[in-house]
Amino acid sequence: MSQEGGREQQKLRTRRALLAAARELLEAGRQPAVQDVADHAGISRATAYRYYSNVEPLLQEAVLDGIALRLDGFDATGGALSIDDAVDRILVFVLEHEALFRAYLRVAASAEGPRERGARRLNWLDKVAPAALKGPARQRLLHALALVSGIEPVIVAKDICGLDDAGTRDLCRWTARAILRAALSEAEGRGS
Repeated sequence: MSQEGGREQQKLRTRRALLAAARELLEAGRQPAVQDVADHAGISRATAYRYYSNVEPLLQEAVLDGIALRLDGFDATGGALSIDDAVDRILVFVLEHEALFRAYLRVAASAEGPRERGARRLNWLDKVAPAALKGPARQRLLHALALVSGIEPVIVAKDICGLDDAGTRDLCRWTARAILRAALSEAEGRGS
């Protein structure tokens, strides 16, 4: 391995250590600063600041990295799933990693700049949406289903409605079926 390749590997190890330390602190309910993450990772503060001069990008990347690691191999379409089954699989995953998703939402909500997220969720839902729905009708269905298949409905169901995990899953599945029925009925009425 060349000297340059060795430096790149070291940089990657350092970055991974910082991201892992940030995730651990977030999962423990802390809102760490860059120096806290450096200390937790056993990396000098100066080195950590060379990688992340601001804590927001560090925390956001740490949460996204953690979610991506947990999503490896997750495929909502692992067979012929109904929409409510796909929504349920997403919710089960979210509930299993609720602290990490809440941390991500907290970081994403406080970040400045564009707030684009959710591409994975829309892709999973698109794979199970009825082929008969096309164009704007399909897009509307996917957007409506995205409302009931992530951390956001978990927060509403648990924090506002007082539901437990099973109640949250039941409510979201029921809502997904209602959304699908409405979309299909609307499409049928238009003859599309």
